[in-house]
This record gives sequence, structure tokens and C-alpha cells, in this order.
Amino acid sequence: MVRAVILVKSPKKLIAARLRKISNITESFPVSGQFDAVAVIDVTELSEIKNITTEIQKIPGVERTETMVEVNP
Repeated sequence: MVRAVILVKSPKKLIAARLRKISNITESFPVSGQFDAVAVIDVTELSEIKNITTEIQKIPGVERTETMVEVNP
């Protein structure tokens, strides 16, 4: 299992709720600071992260994303 955190910049107030509708997003919540929402995803293959990130970027109002993949020692 691969876990990643995707930070989302969007002026839309309900972006966190919209993110929850995407498959493989296990958690989503609004945050303060440079980004507006966080999405936590769990996938079986590292390559799946790109597909989910692309889907997020297609949401109207999403300005940018930043993805961080969990590293297990």
C-alpha cells in the first residue's frame, strides 16, 4: 500500500467536500495557510497517484497541487 498527501490550492470553499468524492481519497479536510485543502490517498501502486492528482487538477477552481508520498524506512 502506498500513502500520499496531496495539498490543494483552490479558492472554492467546499473543495475538501468535493475531494471526498474521488475514489482512493480516504480523508480530506480544509486547512489554513498556503494551501486550502489536504487529501490523503491510499493506493496499491505508486503510478496510481498521478491519475488521482490529474483528476483533482481537473476540478474547476483548483489552481495547483503538491504531492508528498509517505516514505517507509
